[in-house]
Amino acid sequence: MNGNAPPIPWASKPGASASSPSQNATPYWQPHCSPETPVSSHFHHEQGNWGWGNNESQNYVDDSANSFHTPDGCLVVHAIINHAHPQDDRKFTSARLSSHQTLARSKGSLSARITAPVAAGIWPAFWLLPKDPFTWPYDGEMDIMEAWNGDKTNHTCMHWGHFNGEDHDKHRVVETSIPAIDSKNGVRFDFAWDEDESSGQGKLVWYIDGRPVMKANKPQGTRPMKDFRILINIAVGGNVCQGVMPKDGTYEFVIRELAMWDAPPGGWARFEHDWKNTREGHGM
Repeated sequence: MNGNAPPIPWASKPGASASSPSQNATPYWQPHCSPETPVSSHFHHEQGNWGWGNNESQNYVDDSANSFHTPDGCLVVHAIINHAHPQDDRKFTSARLSSHQTLARSKGSLSARITAPVAAGIWPAFWLLPKDPFTWPYDGEMDIMEAWNGDKTNHTCMHWGHFNGEDHDKHRVVETSIPAIDSKNGVRFDFAWDEDESSGQGKLVWYIDGRPVMKANKPQGTRPMKDFRILINIAVGGNVCQGVMPKDGTYEFVIRELAMWDAPPGGWARFEHDWKNTREGHGM
């Protein structure tokens, strides 16, 4: 935990321009979320209950109870916990969504307004992986919103290279306290990238409610940014939650204003300013 990170300031209502990262920015992907539009129009349901590398307990399913759109344009994921269910594979159901759309460009910005579930044994995440096939963590992982086990701390992360003690510096993180992470109005998350396609070098900046919280150089050897896709999921229990399991109930993860833009919050001039003045993450 990084005790030097102050809480993100919270306004009770999003600003008038909250849906656009820049007055001059144009969205190039903005999924239409309505009850008449199936989630599968924009996302693939990754399914299974094999632990997902972290001894997780959930069974990811393609079920309208676990992932759906609302009349007000939200994408919702539910983790449904029922310890007494007679079928083992229905005790802990959830959804793991992988976008059909990739970032598709060498520079741009991804944004969403998120209301995350906060509870023991619950691990919601909004993140990026390269499109299949890929090798983890060599090809790269970018975590934009990730919190777990009832802690209102966001973990902005980047993973690449090997995964062992000798390579701990290939896993970078900044922790940010967000008291309003489960607020009905949600918290704005942005991830902006600027990559030189010929060299593969690039700059990455993560934002929370318009404030830059972490920067990173794009690691050498990772996949081009245009290959990365969005993942949205709620994991249950497992190593990250230290084996803690949630109580019975429905845990809701709400995604609003999801979009990819041709410019980051405040435009590219501000991006360069933020790049110069934002800290890098620490090793894990």
